[in-house]
Amino acid sequence: MYQDQAFGAQLRDWRQRRRLSQLDLAAEAELSTRHLSFVETGRAKPSREMVLRLSEALDLPLRSRNAMLIAAGYAPTFAERPLGDAVNTDARELVQRILDAHMPFPALAVDRHWHLVAHNTAVGALMAGAAPHLLQPPVNVLRLSLHPEGLASRIANLADWKRHILDRLRHQISQSGDPVLEELMDELRTYPAPASKLPAAANSSLIAVPMIFDSPAGQLRCISTITVFGTPVEVTLSELAIESFFPADGETAERLRTIAEAL
Repeated sequence: MYQDQAFGAQLRDWRQRRRLSQLDLAAEAELSTRHLSFVETGRAKPSREMVLRLSEALDLPLRSRNAMLIAAGYAPTFAERPLGDAVNTDARELVQRILDAHMPFPALAVDRHWHLVAHNTAVGALMAGAAPHLLQPPVNVLRLSLHPEGLASRIANLADWKRHILDRLRHQISQSGDPVLEELMDELRTYPAPASKLPAAANSSLIAVPMIFDSPAGQLRCISTITVFGTPVEVTLSELAIESFFPADGETAERLRTIAEAL
């Protein structure tokens, strides 16, 4: 009998996090509900193939798939290398090309904990003036944006932007169960965020929550998109996200071009 409960406990936690019944997961992974129950309770040991099939059915991040394999007694499948590793040189250069191609608009790359990995020069210009301790590596971009000594004083719709960030972070936590993100969420909640002084109709014509930022060149109204790699097979790359900011109006586009020309 398979005595180690670690794998079964992880499997049950992920299944419940995904709001799946044993019947749902068994059908998705093409195994019997009885066998799945035995695996969850530690009465049966899953094969390596079954671990990977269950991980796929649960849509687990690659890091978590490795953890499931280890808990079941198998070697991890997916390599994990720092982005600065020689093997990841091509990926690192590709990320920087994507960021630079977005000029004159801001774009940055972050890891799974929202630490800044790379950015284009437009981002560097907007970060100027933040407290030095917030700019010490690793820079956490969520902390930087909401901290009173960071960019918060220059975000005109800080309450709306904070709500947007917390909602996004809450969803990420629900998907990953990452305790580091939970601690970050608790910290960000404590930062003050005065209600917006902008008129209620200011955002009515936009399709997404903007970040309205007061810059030396004038007020910037930007919306953002998140890009991830579609078919990663390496842990670090799978956790990398590129956030690109786009001008929400013509005035912002011109002001961002003016900022870029001055760099």
